[in-house]
Amino acid sequence: MKTQISRATGRALRSAKVLPLLLSAWLAGCASYAGISSDKHITDPTTLEATASLPAEQGRWPAADWAAQFGDAQLRALIAEALEGSPSIDMAKARLAAAAAYSEGANANTLPRVDAGYALTRQQYSATAMVPPPVAGSWQTENRGVISATYELDLWGKNREALASSVSARRAAEAESEQVRLSVSSAVARAYNELARLYALLDIAQNEVRQRGALARITHARAASGLDTEVEQRTADANLDASNATVTALNGAILNARYQLGALLGRGPDRALALARPTLSPGDTVRLPDNLPADLVSRRPDIVAARWRVDASTHDIKGAKAGFYPDINLSATIGLDAFGFGRFLTAASRTASAGPAIHLPIFDAGALRAQLKGRYAEFDMAVANYNQTLIGALTDVATQLAQIRTIDAQLVDALRAEQNSRRARDLALAQYRQGLTTQLTVLNAETSALARTQAVAQLRMTRRDRQIALAASLGGGYTDTSGVAGAPEQPQSPQSPQ
Repeated sequence: MKTQISRATGRALRSAKVLPLLLSAWLAGCASYAGISSDKHITDPTTLEATASLPAEQGRWPAADWAAQFGDAQLRALIAEALEGSPSIDMAKARLAAAAAYSEGANANTLPRVDAGYALTRQQYSATAMVPPPVAGSWQTENRGVISATYELDLWGKNREALASSVSARRAAEAESEQVRLSVSSAVARAYNELARLYALLDIAQNEVRQRGALARITHARAASGLDTEVEQRTADANLDASNATVTALNGAILNARYQLGALLGRGPDRALALARPTLSPGDTVRLPDNLPADLVSRRPDIVAARWRVDASTHDIKGAKAGFYPDINLSATIGLDAFGFGRFLTAASRTASAGPAIHLPIFDAGALRAQLKGRYAEFDMAVANYNQTLIGALTDVATQLAQIRTIDAQLVDALRAEQNSRRARDLALAQYRQGLTTQLTVLNAETSALARTQAVAQLRMTRRDRQIALAASLGGGYTDTSGVAGAPEQPQSPQSPQ
């Protein structure tokens, strides 16, 4: 009796010695991420100084069909065609499908797994090992068929955080896909406006050819009457040839612009050859919507995507921290195992097992800490990218608005200058016909009138280009709908795996 008590006491003392060691190992494995953190956070848009640059003007956000404001049905049809056939759209769809597949895989890791297997093994057993006769030294055929089930308890949320991260990444891919659509549609609209600009310049150049032709005829008539010399004739002919060369160059530029449109549409170069001449109107009055900095974060797909990337990084950090804690897996197996085929399907061949498995990281040479530091670095980069995207978006809106306002002011003076230069050209030409002035005066007046007319056309086309860019910088009609399902809040620096 005393011997039994002594043995029991010895076992208890040994257990008491082992327990602190296990507890120390537990603490060493779970507390080793101490000191790894981040002080970065995303910027609140209401704290950015933008009141003067982005005044509240009671305007409206762009509609999804924002190109309709320019009154050209062909432009709207081209945008729709580009959104269907552009390779950029196809790549965005592929990235979104990949993100969705990754999310499905992460979800599978949170659920139990059931597998079935069968193995047929022909083996000669050693006659001098642990296998007893009559199997020892003989050839045997082993049949084994089992069904196994495994489930990770995920007490610390590692798999759940991986799933949450993948969901955020998928939502980021959705927003990025919308950004690609916006980029394609705005690129088509701007290329189409460039085509309209070239046609406007072509009209001016062709009108210049007519005027230079008329001047050449007057000069030849004056030379025939002895009022001008061959110098004036040659000068008039040279200017006419130069104007014809300008028309030829513009026709070439128009052809190149059509080819660029064809590429944006995802078609061959011949697709744009059949396009009619653009008939764009000036567009809507430009007025910014109210509460712009705060609302812009849900109107720009690139900002929404950057915000979801921050949220995904937050979950990645929590998942990395959960890796410091023990994994507990439950497993169970049931099946049949027998030598030969005759007894394989009998009750005596049944086999079964069940039990937990625990894995606790104690010493990994710093691998887990390095992984967590990498996750924090990715978080810092995601936050910096979000902040940069937000500031860039506000700057983009302010820049486009300022350029439109500047062009509006320029147009007032440019239109007045165009009117005066045309009047001066007409007077010079009339006086030249009457022999009251020289050809040089007419040429100078025509050159000035041409430059003023081109300047007005350039300003109008540039203003429309800036209107297109402004519509895109305001999100092009995009609205973040993921907030209904719980949009990511302002993620602060993750501090715990919970």
